Amino acid sequence: MIRRPAVAGMFYESDPDSLKKRIKWCYQHPLGPGKLPGKPTNQGKIKGLIAPHAGYVYSGPVAAWSYHALAEDGLPDTAVILCPNHTGIGSGLSTMTEGAWETPLGEVEIDSQFATELLNYYPLLDDDPSAHVNEHSCEVQLPFLQDIGPDFQMVPVCMMMQDLETARELGEAIAHTINKLERDTVVIASTDFTHYQPQEVAQAQDEKVLEAIARMDEVEMVKRIEEYNVTMCGYGPVTATMEAVQGMGAREAKILQYATSGDTGGDRNSVVGYAAALFK
Repeated sequence: MIRRPAVAGMFYESDPDSLKKRIKWCYQHPLGPGKLPGKPTNQGKIKGLIAPHAGYVYSGPVAAWSYHALAEDGLPDTAVILCPNHTGIGSGLSTMTEGAWETPLGEVEIDSQFATELLNYYPLLDDDPSAHVNEHSCEVQLPFLQDIGPDFQMVPVCMMMQDLETARELGEAIAHTINKLERDTVVIASTDFTHYQPQEVAQAQDEKVLEAIARMDEVEMVKRIEEYNVTMCGYGPVTATMEAVQGMGAREAKILQYATSGDTGGDRNSVVGYAAALFK
Protein backbone atom coordinates (compact mmCIF):
# COMPACT_ATOMS: atom_id res chain seq x y z
CA MET A 1 0.00 0.00 0.00
CA ILE A 2 1.23 3.46 -0.94
CA ARG A 3 -0.15 6.26 1.20
CA ARG A 4 -0.42 9.22 -1.17
CA PRO A 5 0.20 12.79 0.07
CA ALA A 6 -2.93 14.49 1.36
CA VAL A 7 -1.69 18.05 1.82
CA ALA A 8 1.02 18.54 -0.82
CA GLY A 9 0.26 21.79 -2.60
CA MET A 10 -1.50 23.11 0.52
CA PHE A 11 0.72 22.74 3.59
CA TYR A 12 3.88 22.54 1.50
CA GLU A 13 4.88 22.69 -2.15
CA SER A 14 3.94 19.81 -4.45
CA ASP A 15 6.84 20.40 -6.84
CA PRO A 16 10.05 18.69 -5.59
CA ASP A 17 12.38 21.57 -6.46
CA SER A 18 10.05 24.15 -4.95
CA LEU A 19 9.68 22.01 -1.83
CA LYS A 20 13.45 21.76 -1.39
CA LYS A 21 13.69 25.53 -1.75
CA ARG A 22 10.97 25.95 0.87
CA ILE A 23 12.81 23.71 3.34
CA LYS A 24 15.99 25.72 2.73
CA TRP A 25 13.92 28.87 3.36
CA CYS A 26 12.73 27.39 6.67
CA TYR A 27 16.30 26.75 7.82
CA GLN A 28 17.49 30.21 6.83
CA HIS A 29 14.45 32.13 8.12
CA PRO A 30 15.09 34.65 10.94
CA LEU A 31 12.88 32.53 13.23
CA GLY A 32 14.62 29.36 12.08
CA PRO A 33 18.19 28.29 12.84
CA GLY A 34 19.44 30.90 10.37
CA LYS A 35 21.61 28.44 8.48
CA LEU A 36 21.56 25.08 6.75
CA PRO A 37 22.62 22.00 8.73
CA GLY A 38 26.31 21.15 8.83
CA LYS A 39 27.82 17.71 8.31
CA PRO A 40 26.36 14.98 10.54
CA THR A 41 28.41 13.86 13.51
CA ASN A 42 26.62 10.48 13.60
CA GLN A 43 26.64 10.63 17.37
CA GLY A 44 23.03 9.47 17.57
CA LYS A 45 22.45 11.26 20.88
CA ILE A 46 19.00 12.58 19.99
CA LYS A 47 16.26 10.18 21.12
CA GLY A 48 13.23 12.35 20.48
CA LEU A 49 11.93 15.57 18.94
CA ILE A 50 8.94 17.86 19.11
CA ALA A 51 7.98 19.59 15.86
CA PRO A 52 4.91 21.54 14.70
CA HIS A 53 2.69 20.52 11.81
CA ALA A 54 1.11 23.62 10.27
CA GLY A 55 1.81 24.92 6.78
CA TYR A 56 5.51 25.45 6.23
CA VAL A 57 5.10 29.20 5.69
CA TYR A 58 3.78 29.42 9.27
CA SER A 59 5.48 26.69 11.32
CA GLY A 60 8.31 25.58 9.04
CA PRO A 61 10.99 27.86 10.55
CA VAL A 62 10.25 26.45 14.02
CA ALA A 63 10.20 22.85 12.77
CA ALA A 64 13.55 23.52 11.10
CA TRP A 65 15.17 23.84 14.54
CA SER A 66 14.35 20.23 15.38
CA TYR A 67 15.46 18.90 12.00
CA HIS A 68 18.61 21.02 11.97
CA ALA A 69 19.60 19.34 15.25
CA LEU A 70 18.74 15.88 13.91
CA ALA A 71 20.60 16.44 10.64
CA GLU A 72 23.77 17.32 12.51
CA ASP A 73 23.31 14.49 15.03
CA GLY A 74 22.74 11.88 12.29
CA LEU A 75 19.66 10.44 10.61
CA PRO A 76 18.42 7.30 12.42
CA ASP A 77 17.37 4.04 10.82
CA THR A 78 13.75 4.51 11.90
CA ALA A 79 11.57 7.51 12.72
CA VAL A 80 8.52 6.79 14.87
CA ILE A 81 6.17 9.70 14.23
CA LEU A 82 3.38 10.24 16.75
CA CYS A 83 0.58 12.57 15.72
CA PRO A 84 -2.89 13.60 16.88
CA ASN A 85 -5.98 12.52 14.99
CA HIS A 86 -7.63 15.63 13.50
CA THR A 87 -10.03 13.78 11.19
CA GLY A 88 -11.95 11.58 13.64
CA ILE A 89 -11.40 8.61 11.31
CA GLY A 90 -9.92 5.30 12.43
CA SER A 91 -9.38 3.58 15.74
CA GLY A 92 -8.18 5.11 19.01
CA LEU A 93 -4.53 4.31 18.29
CA SER A 94 -3.68 3.57 14.68
CA THR A 95 -0.50 2.50 12.92
CA MET A 96 0.41 0.93 9.57
CA THR A 97 2.49 -2.22 9.37
CA GLU A 98 3.33 -2.32 5.67
CA GLY A 99 3.70 -0.19 2.57
CA ALA A 100 5.18 3.25 2.09
CA TRP A 101 4.31 6.94 2.34
CA GLU A 102 4.78 9.10 -0.72
CA THR A 103 5.71 12.78 -0.77
CA PRO A 104 6.99 14.97 -3.62
CA LEU A 105 10.50 13.94 -2.52
CA GLY A 106 9.87 10.21 -2.98
CA GLU A 107 8.67 7.25 -0.91
CA VAL A 108 9.44 6.37 2.70
CA GLU A 109 9.10 2.69 3.56
CA ILE A 110 7.32 1.62 6.73
CA ASP A 111 9.52 -0.32 9.13
CA SER A 112 7.28 -3.40 9.07
CA GLN A 113 9.28 -5.33 11.65
CA PHE A 114 9.10 -2.48 14.14
CA ALA A 115 5.42 -1.70 13.53
CA THR A 116 4.44 -5.37 13.81
CA GLU A 117 6.43 -5.88 17.01
CA LEU A 118 4.87 -2.74 18.52
CA LEU A 119 1.40 -3.87 17.48
CA ASN A 120 1.89 -7.33 19.01
CA TYR A 121 3.23 -5.89 22.26
CA TYR A 122 0.57 -3.22 22.83
CA PRO A 123 -3.00 -4.49 22.33
CA LEU A 124 -4.66 -1.04 22.21
CA LEU A 125 -2.79 -0.26 18.99
CA ASP A 126 -4.49 -1.22 15.72
CA ASP A 127 -3.27 -1.64 12.16
CA ASP A 128 -5.63 0.91 10.62
CA PRO A 129 -4.49 2.80 7.51
CA SER A 130 -7.80 4.69 7.33
CA ALA A 131 -6.71 6.96 10.19
CA HIS A 132 -3.70 8.12 8.17
CA VAL A 133 -5.20 8.71 4.72
CA ASN A 134 -6.21 12.35 5.25
CA GLU A 135 -4.23 13.17 8.42
CA HIS A 136 -1.69 15.94 7.82
CA SER A 137 0.22 15.99 11.10
CA CYS A 138 2.46 13.01 10.38
CA GLU A 139 2.84 13.75 6.67
CA VAL A 140 4.33 17.21 7.07
CA GLN A 141 7.28 15.81 9.05
CA LEU A 142 8.43 13.57 6.20
CA PRO A 143 9.86 16.11 3.71
CA PHE A 144 12.14 17.51 6.42
CA LEU A 145 13.40 13.98 7.14
CA GLN A 146 13.77 13.18 3.43
CA ASP A 147 15.72 16.39 2.91
CA ILE A 148 18.25 15.15 5.48
CA GLY A 149 18.68 11.85 3.65
CA PRO A 150 16.88 8.91 2.04
CA ASP A 151 18.12 6.07 4.24
CA PHE A 152 15.46 5.75 6.89
CA GLN A 153 12.15 4.00 7.49
CA MET A 154 9.12 5.19 9.43
CA VAL A 155 6.42 4.02 11.80
CA PRO A 156 3.34 6.29 11.90
CA VAL A 157 1.08 6.32 14.95
CA CYS A 158 -2.10 8.40 14.95
CA MET A 159 -3.57 9.08 18.39
CA MET A 160 -7.27 9.75 18.88
CA MET A 161 -6.85 8.51 22.47
CA GLN A 162 -4.52 10.98 24.18
CA ASP A 163 -5.21 10.46 27.88
CA LEU A 164 -2.19 10.30 30.19
CA GLU A 165 -2.43 6.58 30.96
CA THR A 166 -2.76 5.49 27.34
CA ALA A 167 -0.01 7.82 26.12
CA ARG A 168 2.41 6.60 28.79
CA GLU A 169 1.61 2.98 27.96
CA LEU A 170 2.24 3.67 24.28
CA GLY A 171 5.54 5.36 25.10
CA GLU A 172 6.62 2.38 27.20
CA ALA A 173 5.69 0.04 24.34
CA ILE A 174 7.76 2.09 21.88
CA ALA A 175 10.79 2.03 24.18
CA HIS A 176 10.35 -1.72 24.66
CA THR A 177 10.28 -2.26 20.89
CA ILE A 178 13.33 -0.08 20.29
CA ASN A 179 15.32 -1.87 22.98
CA LYS A 180 14.21 -5.33 21.87
CA LEU A 181 15.07 -4.74 18.21
CA GLU A 182 18.15 -2.64 19.07
CA ARG A 183 16.95 -0.22 16.39
CA ASP A 184 18.57 3.21 15.92
CA THR A 185 15.41 5.26 16.34
CA VAL A 186 14.14 8.78 16.92
CA VAL A 187 10.63 9.37 18.26
CA ILE A 188 8.96 12.50 16.88
CA ALA A 189 5.98 14.17 18.55
CA SER A 190 3.99 16.19 16.02
CA THR A 191 2.03 18.94 17.76
CA ASP A 192 1.01 22.56 17.72
CA PHE A 193 0.41 24.40 20.98
CA THR A 194 -2.23 27.01 21.86
CA HIS A 195 -4.78 27.59 19.09
CA TYR A 196 -6.53 30.82 18.13
CA GLN A 197 -5.73 33.04 21.09
CA PRO A 198 -4.14 36.51 21.17
CA GLN A 199 -0.35 36.41 20.98
CA GLU A 200 0.25 37.33 24.61
CA VAL A 201 -2.23 34.71 25.88
CA ALA A 202 -0.75 31.95 23.71
CA GLN A 203 2.80 32.74 24.78
CA ALA A 204 1.92 32.82 28.49
CA GLN A 205 0.04 29.51 28.34
CA ASP A 206 2.58 27.72 26.19
CA GLU A 207 5.47 28.86 28.37
CA LYS A 208 3.92 27.00 31.31
CA VAL A 209 3.62 23.82 29.25
CA LEU A 210 7.14 24.11 27.87
CA GLU A 211 8.54 24.51 31.37
CA ALA A 212 7.13 21.08 32.25
CA ILE A 213 8.46 19.59 29.01
CA ALA A 214 11.92 20.99 29.76
CA ARG A 215 11.80 19.13 33.07
CA MET A 216 10.68 15.96 31.23
CA ASP A 217 7.65 15.81 33.49
CA GLU A 218 4.71 14.60 31.42
CA VAL A 219 2.40 14.42 34.43
CA GLU A 220 2.97 18.09 35.23
CA MET A 221 2.61 18.95 31.55
CA VAL A 222 -0.84 17.39 31.35
CA LYS A 223 -1.80 19.00 34.67
CA ARG A 224 -0.90 22.45 33.33
CA ILE A 225 -2.71 21.84 30.04
CA GLU A 226 -5.86 21.03 31.99
CA GLU A 227 -5.42 23.81 34.56
CA TYR A 228 -4.88 26.57 32.00
CA ASN A 229 -7.14 25.07 29.30
CA VAL A 230 -4.30 24.96 26.77
CA THR A 231 -5.61 23.98 23.34
CA MET A 232 -2.56 21.88 22.42
CA CYS A 233 -3.60 19.31 19.83
CA GLY A 234 -0.79 16.78 20.32
CA TYR A 235 -0.36 16.49 24.07
CA GLY A 236 -0.72 12.69 23.78
CA PRO A 237 2.12 12.36 21.27
CA VAL A 238 4.34 14.55 23.47
CA THR A 239 3.47 12.51 26.56
CA ALA A 240 4.19 9.24 24.75
CA THR A 241 7.45 10.65 23.37
CA MET A 242 8.65 11.73 26.80
CA GLU A 243 7.84 8.31 28.21
CA ALA A 244 9.56 6.56 25.30
CA VAL A 245 12.76 8.58 25.33
CA GLN A 246 13.21 8.11 29.06
CA GLY A 247 12.93 4.37 28.44
CA MET A 248 15.62 4.82 25.78
CA GLY A 249 17.93 6.48 28.28
CA ALA A 250 17.31 10.17 27.56
CA ARG A 251 17.92 12.42 30.55
CA GLU A 252 17.85 15.91 29.03
CA ALA A 253 15.25 18.02 27.26
CA LYS A 254 16.02 21.22 25.42
CA ILE A 255 13.50 23.73 24.09
CA LEU A 256 15.03 24.95 20.82
CA GLN A 257 12.53 27.57 19.65
CA TYR A 258 9.06 28.93 20.24
CA ALA A 259 7.12 31.20 17.94
CA THR A 260 3.56 31.70 16.77
CA SER A 261 1.71 32.10 13.51
CA GLY A 262 1.59 35.78 14.44
CA ASP A 263 5.37 35.95 14.35
CA THR A 264 5.53 34.33 10.91
CA GLY A 265 2.25 35.53 9.40
CA GLY A 266 1.81 38.92 11.05
CA ASP A 267 -1.67 38.57 12.59
CA ARG A 268 -1.19 38.49 16.37
CA ASN A 269 -4.86 38.75 17.28
CA SER A 270 -5.52 35.03 16.88
CA VAL A 271 -2.42 32.83 16.73
CA VAL A 272 -1.28 29.22 16.92
CA GLY A 273 1.80 28.41 18.99
CA TYR A 274 4.69 26.31 17.66
CA ALA A 275 7.62 24.80 19.51
CA ALA A 276 10.70 22.77 18.64
CA ALA A 277 12.45 20.62 21.25
CA LEU A 278 14.80 17.67 21.53
CA PHE A 279 15.44 14.91 24.04
CA LYS A 280 18.81 13.22 24.49
